Amino acid sequence: MASSLVFVSWMVLGLVMATSTARVESARAFFVFGDSLVDNGNNNFLATTARADSPPYGIDTPNRRPTGRFSNGKNIPDFISEALGSVPTLPYLSPELRGDRLLVGANFASAGIGILNDTGIQFINIIRMYKQLKYFEQYQARLTDLVGYDEVRRIVNDALILITVGGNDFVNNYYLIPFSPRSRQFSLPDYVRYLISEYKKLLMRLYDLGARKVLVTGTGPMGCVPAELAMRSPTGQCAAELQRAAALYNPQLVNMINELNSQYGSNIFIAANTQQQTTDFINDPAAYGFTTSKVACCGQGPYNGLGLCTVVSNLCPNRDEYAFWDPFHPSERANGIIVNMILSGSANYMSPMNLSSLLALDTKTKT
Repeated sequence: MASSLVFVSWMVLGLVMATSTARVESARAFFVFGDSLVDNGNNNFLATTARADSPPYGIDTPNRRPTGRFSNGKNIPDFISEALGSVPTLPYLSPELRGDRLLVGANFASAGIGILNDTGIQFINIIRMYKQLKYFEQYQARLTDLVGYDEVRRIVNDALILITVGGNDFVNNYYLIPFSPRSRQFSLPDYVRYLISEYKKLLMRLYDLGARKVLVTGTGPMGCVPAELAMRSPTGQCAAELQRAAALYNPQLVNMINELNSQYGSNIFIAANTQQQTTDFINDPAAYGFTTSKVACCGQGPYNGLGLCTVVSNLCPNRDEYAFWDPFHPSERANGIIVNMILSGSANYMSPMNLSSLLALDTKTKT
């Protein structure tokens, strides 16, 4: 993992304090696209610095070894898989993803990527979104050899798809360096509109590839993560410019999702009001059982927000008390709370419905 990897998409945080996820009615295939928040280890198979393959990553897994997840344990897709009654999806690049394991789904996510192809260029060899979608096509061809075309269409149409991308387009692109190429090309409002237009193309491509149940996440308050506090905020207040970016981006993302649903005549996409959700979480960590939402468990410098999480970093003894595991990414316990709100959050946090409602509606349609 590189120090500029960003916690890009804090999602769906409300008043739920349990760390176990609710269960939905039926198991189905699960496909994951996006960045480091949802990467299950694809980058372990790539020559890139954007990797989480060294201790203390994975310290709270059963074997206490790193898995490629940017977490002390489970990440968001793992908790969603549990809620679906399924085993975790394997990274698409894993040699273990073959045979019947293909029926579970696949994780195509890659740390460091963004909506735009020039985001995360410093990480060089990562799976950008266009390539993730190409791999999804390749996956369907592989599965067709196993079960036939008609069954593949049914599996993909019934599957749940998670896409988590966008924050890196600000932190690892627009704001990566002073006077970055994109910041010279666009004002911030124009850049946000451009991102939304490009994201829309990705979602439409997913639809063309058979996606019919898609959970889309935006960015949380990007200026509030420990890395940004350490680099941009001597007073400990959230970095104002990144907060402005999130406030512009998230409402436009929800509007775009609603437009697509109208265009397709069905609630294909559900979106998370991440700005509101995470602001609640950041402002009152004690309400969720955390001692801090500013200091990372693993890191160094102010707020443990500088550099990499490594074996020589400061490491907290009780990860469950920290909202952030490293300078950019949530702890395992925080991930569990996030997924609970994805599943059961109110209309203040999920639009047009939460995930349990979407999947229950799908089940009723079939009965």
